[in-house]
Amino acid sequence: MKIQSNCILSNISLLLLLLVLFPFLENAYGEILSIQGDKVILRSSPDQKSKPLWEYGNGFPLEVLKKQGDWLMVKDYENDSGWIHRSRLQKSQQVIVRANKDENKTINIRSGPSTSTPIIGNAYYGVVFSVLEKNGLWLQVRHESGLSGWVKADLLWGF
Repeated sequence: MKIQSNCILSNISLLLLLLVLFPFLENAYGEILSIQGDKVILRSSPDQKSKPLWEYGNGFPLEVLKKQGDWLMVKDYENDSGWIHRSRLQKSQQVIVRANKDENKTINIRSGPSTSTPIIGNAYYGVVFSVLEKNGLWLQVRHESGLSGWVKADLLWGF
C-alpha cells in the first residue's frame, strides 16, 4: 500500500510540475512564423501606438519568444526583437540566408541536395526563401522570382 501511495504522489507531483511549466514549454521551441503582408512594423511594446523599431516585408521569418493577448514578441535572424500583432503573422515555412553577413559573398543554390550537383543560382545574406522539402542537411527552397533549388540548411535561418 505504501508503494502505491508513493507512486500516486510522484505522478501527481509530475503532473503539477508540468502544469506549472506548460506556458513556458510552449515557447521553448521557438515557433517560427512569417510576416503576412508588406510594411509590417515591429514595435517596442505590445501596443499599436508604441515606438516602431523595424519594418518587414511579406514572408520574412520570425521566431516567437512570448505571447501577450493578440501580440507576439518575436526575434529575427539578427536577434532584433519586438512586438507584432498576431494578425500580421502566418504559419509558413520561410527561411532567410544567414551566411556571409557583412561580406559581398553569396551562397550557392544547387540543382540537387549535394555539393557535387550544379550551381543554378546564388543568394546574398538576408534573402528570403520558401521551403519546399528537407533532405538530410539540405533544404529545397523557392525564391519569389521562381528560382527553385537546394541549399545547405546551416546557411539558412528559420527552420
